[in-house]
Amino acid sequence: MTDASKIKICLYLEFYHFLNGIIYKNTGTGLLSSYKNQQKSLASLGLDFTEKWDDSCDILQINTPWLKSIYLIKKARRQGKKVIIWSHVTVEDFRQVFRFNKFLAALMKKYLTYAYGLADLVFCPSQYTKSLLLGYGLPEEKLAVQSNGVDRKIYRQDSRQRAAARSQYRCRGIVLGTVGLAIPRKGVKSFINLARRFPQHQFIWFGKIYSQLMVKSLPKKLPPNVRFTGYVDDINAAFNALDIFLFLSYEENQGMVILEAAAVGLPMLIRRIPTYQGWLVHNQNCLLAENDDELEKYLRQLLPDADLKKRLSGGGELLAQKEDIAVQNKKLLAAYQKIIRP
Repeated sequence: MTDASKIKICLYLEFYHFLNGIIYKNTGTGLLSSYKNQQKSLASLGLDFTEKWDDSCDILQINTPWLKSIYLIKKARRQGKKVIIWSHVTVEDFRQVFRFNKFLAALMKKYLTYAYGLADLVFCPSQYTKSLLLGYGLPEEKLAVQSNGVDRKIYRQDSRQRAAARSQYRCRGIVLGTVGLAIPRKGVKSFINLARRFPQHQFIWFGKIYSQLMVKSLPKKLPPNVRFTGYVDDINAAFNALDIFLFLSYEENQGMVILEAAAVGLPMLIRRIPTYQGWLVHNQNCLLAENDDELEKYLRQLLPDADLKKRLSGGGELLAQKEDIAVQNKKLLAAYQKIIRP
């Protein structure tokens, strides 16, 4: 087996350092969480890594295969280096982000198929993502399921943060909420509709709000029990302010905030979509609802049921333990060793 101490990796996220990180500033996306997890994983494994390409690197690990990344991939391949790409983006989720994306979807599918095809190995955050890329025509031997993981040293229960956050956001009683970009794909409409059916409880959405030029704007008049905070710096504090976590997204490649909420010990109510098959289990680590009526039904069951909350919380914590980056690191190291093995 290859000596890990001799592997050097270029960990690359296009535009991450551009103009002091202005493009990624105050976004709080799963992509950024994954990138930071990768930094921690490489450091924990004792692997030498850089965020800028140099010829001493053995592996180029790309997070978003945009144009400069393609240039670096081709350069690395000419030098006989190995290339790994994380498939954070698929056309299925891309088309539902910004207003104009749906018009670019067909072109994006061709581009992603080409870009991912340049890699020696493509990390898929879930089995679902792998199935999508197989559908694009990518060979199965290039695709490996590798969870983005969760850092349980950061995402955890914290009574001080809970008290401070609940004071800051004027929380009272049972608070239900979510974390993520406030875009239609994440289920904004369902979130507001659900809040209307439970006017006695507060609903808080923590996450960046884009200009209406980019996405459909939030309703001008929200129910009085609904609040959209915009971007928040301390996501763990936001999770700790909540009593029940809602995740109503229509399309994900994994959904890292689910693992983060699970690590905090929150009972979770989630819209059932294909990417969760095999790792989210209804009535064990979450409640999975097919539609808005089921969301209401399950929430009415969950709110008064202390035993159910406890069971879901415990099941979620077990899930987070399994998906901890410390556990994922073993699989990650094996992938690195295999890809550069003579």
